[in-house]
Amino acid sequence: MIFVILCRDKPGHLRLRMDTRPGHVAYLERLNAERRLHFAGPFLDGEGKPCGGMVAVEAEDREDAEAVAAADPYALAGLFESVEIRPWNWVFNKPENA
Repeated sequence: MIFVILCRDKPGHLRLRMDTRPGHVAYLERLNAERRLHFAGPFLDGEGKPCGGMVAVEAEDREDAEAVAAADPYALAGLFESVEIRPWNWVFNKPENA
């Protein structure tokens, strides 16, 4: 099942995001190599700077998705003000249907 992880950064934590980014990218690359990552990317503020993100992962259940979210270097560094995890049904434009 696909779970979408929606994260909002703590205000004023752009430097922490940038400093932690290499570990976060490596983590996503590992999830991608394991074929668990569907898509990911940052949300942008009014100035075009990252202020949160969305990651869609394949997970067995909610507990598994929570573990994926908790292991992200951004989460481990305390970057996020909030994290929401929701099951998601990909209906339109699925890559395997293209």
